[in-house]
Amino acid sequence: MDVSSAPPPPRSRLLRLAATAGKALWEYVRSAPGTFLWLLALAVTTHVINHMNPAFQDEFLRQRSTNLHELSTRPVRVLVASAFWLDGGGWLGYFVLYNLFHAPAERWLGTWRWLGVLAFAHVGATYLSEGVLYWAIRHGNAPESAVNTLDVGVSYALAGVQAVLVYRLAAPWRWIYLAVLLLWYGSALWHGRTFTDVGHFTAVLLGLLCYPLTRGRGAPWSPTAWLRSLRHHRTA
Repeated sequence: MDVSSAPPPPRSRLLRLAATAGKALWEYVRSAPGTFLWLLALAVTTHVINHMNPAFQDEFLRQRSTNLHELSTRPVRVLVASAFWLDGGGWLGYFVLYNLFHAPAERWLGTWRWLGVLAFAHVGATYLSEGVLYWAIRHGNAPESAVNTLDVGVSYALAGVQAVLVYRLAAPWRWIYLAVLLLWYGSALWHGRTFTDVGHFTAVLLGLLCYPLTRGRGAPWSPTAWLRSLRHHRTA
């Protein structure tokens, strides 16, 4: 038997498969650098907060919170800092959500436009929701202590990016996705009626307002056409 035509030994095949998988993973991460750098930062801060003294943890997060007190004294600092801490952990859940929504949005829009969407949603929803809370305090519907309410996290930015992805989809999937999105956040607002529920719904509306940033980013994606092309590729 020709030695050159003999199959490679199992270890060589495994190394080759590992190298191929590693290259594919690197290309996947490199295609959305902002998303994965953000996830890395959240992994670090989540590790820090989970190993922090519980007696100190609440005050530490409060100083990085976008509550009324902090927004009135150091708004830029807390608007940036609040986006790098998760209240109560949950990093693995956000890892899944970031791969489902942030990574596709960044690849589609490009990093700078993607950053524009999430910043617009994060800042806009924060100020509007805290404005609602301020109104509630002024009219006696919330206690004065609510000015120091803990409010950190990345969910407003996530809701905004989820909304802008409406324009990535072709009809009729676009309208189905939009209906599900509005139903999800709208029902939370209807039943919860907290300032964070207001913030999430506002972030969705702000994300929808980012349509101008989606222009020139290619034709809408159709799941039906994608599945059809996969089927054709398998039978070819």
